Amino acid sequence: MSLTDLASVLWRSRELLEMLLFKLEEEQLLLASNRSRWLSHATREVEVVLDQIRQTEVIRAAYSQEVAVELGLSPDASLGELADAAPDPWSELLHQHRKAFLMLTSEIRALADVNRELLTAGQRAARETMLAFAETVETYGPQGQTVSGAVRRPTLVDEAI
Repeated sequence: MSLTDLASVLWRSRELLEMLLFKLEEEQLLLASNRSRWLSHATREVEVVLDQIRQTEVIRAAYSQEVAVELGLSPDASLGELADAAPDPWSELLHQHRKAFLMLTSEIRALADVNRELLTAGQRAARETMLAFAETVETYGPQGQTVSGAVRRPTLVDEAI
């Protein structure tokens, strides 16, 4: 293994992280606009990219271990440690990869958190709407379990909405 091989797999990892960021943003746009029709497709695309990232990560780990040993480091050396020990111009390139990974993972984490909040709010709204038409109301008991409440009165629905 060489630094060239490691750099190639790091570029591939960056491309996949950027693709994940794009797919999460697509998912967020669907969630924010209440367009749930395509949400399952968007989620499937996110899962495909995550699977590709996992596969690439295995290859990256193997290359990193080999390069670390070549540089006289521990096989579990971090990318920052590899960058510090590598000769120029590899050192600068590895530092740039590390910086890009930190930025991308931060953006991905923030976007995933927003998507999770949007999904939770949408699920809660759908559940409340369905309960409005049910004959009983579900609430939570003192220990957090779901309990059925009293029978609900008939509900008038404005079909013009």
